[in-house]
Amino acid sequence: MKYGRWARLLPGFLRRWVMDFERRIEDAVGAFAAETPEGARVLDAGAGETRHARAFGRQRYVAVDLAVGDPGWDYSRLDCVADLAALPFHDGSFRACLNIVTLEHVPAPHRVVGELFRVLEPGGRLLLIVPAAWEIHQAPHDYYRYTRHGVEYLVRAAGGRVVRIEAMGGFFRLLSRRLFYGLNFVPALLMPLALLLVAPPALLLPLLDGLDRERALTLGYVCVAEKPS
Repeated sequence: MKYGRWARLLPGFLRRWVMDFERRIEDAVGAFAAETPEGARVLDAGAGETRHARAFGRQRYVAVDLAVGDPGWDYSRLDCVADLAALPFHDGSFRACLNIVTLEHVPAPHRVVGELFRVLEPGGRLLLIVPAAWEIHQAPHDYYRYTRHGVEYLVRAAGGRVVRIEAMGGFFRLLSRRLFYGLNFVPALLMPLALLLVAPPALLLPLLDGLDRERALTLGYVCVAEKPS
């Protein structure tokens, strides 16, 4: 059983503790939606199965994706199938854009970020979430991992301004995730023993995350950027 699949079977509070990366994404999207004016047009670039649509009930949500990432996904709720490096929208069409753990899947990330800022109206904001330390996924469409400095460079090169950027946990949160991920390799017969050995340290390690002040080893970054007025 894959890590994400069994983790979703846990009670809510424990699931949020174990799947901290996903929790941080949900919280960041929720906060971004709350900051976006009612009725504003919002572009979800790389929307996949449009899982973030529910956060933007007060706004006009538009979902676009190339629909090649995961053959098992349901892309039927997309508003548009398009290459993120060549968005079919006029300049300044959106008040806000989000690009959630998608930038690692595009061959030319600088072109995609440039397009996101092009379709933003002046003063509009972009929520960009990228992985830093992550396993290969949605192969073969998996090309990059990002540092804080790489994200800042891409934003600046596109003419944007970083409002805030933060790491999604530190070394101990990353180590906890890796321990749980190791359960993917354990045969079913040995799973009870593996859980007994792995679960206690994996659950406790995040309590030490405050010791990592620099966050040089992290699962990813949340960045809010703005198009200058």
